[in-house]
Amino acid sequence: MPVEPLPAPSVGAAALREPRYGRVAMALHWLLAAMIVGSLGVGLYMTGLPFSPQRLKLYSWHKWAGITILLLSALRLLWRLTHRPPPLSARVLAAMPTWQRAAHRISHALMYLLFFAVPLFGWAYSSGMGVPVVWFGLLPLPDLVAVDKGFAEAVLKPLHQRSAYLLAGVTLLHVAAALKHHWIDRDGLLQRMWPAPRKESAG
Repeated sequence: MPVEPLPAPSVGAAALREPRYGRVAMALHWLLAAMIVGSLGVGLYMTGLPFSPQRLKLYSWHKWAGITILLLSALRLLWRLTHRPPPLSARVLAAMPTWQRAAHRISHALMYLLFFAVPLFGWAYSSGMGVPVVWFGLLPLPDLVAVDKGFAEAVLKPLHQRSAYLLAGVTLLHVAAALKHHWIDRDGLLQRMWPAPRKESAG
């Protein structure tokens, strides 16, 4: 009786999964993303309001969010330096020409730089205007620059605004690239930073 050949081993779904970031890296990524989007939205909204208690309250919230973003950015950078990110798989790299790989590295470096620059420029602007920053209304923070309203309005305010717009632009490009990989390339890149389903994470 002839022996039937064994079926070829199939590649399961697990073999196609991208290596994921750890839970701490994911939590910092999504928390920082939510706070940046929220802070940018509040910043755009509050500048169009007339002088009022509501505007002053939003300015305080905006400052608190900026300091929190600064602290989270420092924590995320420290975590990144001490925890190597998962490598890009062959199928992800195959979907990225050389210029896209360079853009990937440059955009990430620029985002990290702006994570620090935007809130620091805002903190310095507040100090230059003679308005102290009191984190959550409880912790007074030192002034970064001496009071100089002319310098603050002419230099620090534009730096804060333009760096914030640049961060918004780079963030939009980052999101667009992630969606392109997910919907067009279908290479699983988004899975690296997307929380795993409960059944998978329990394994």
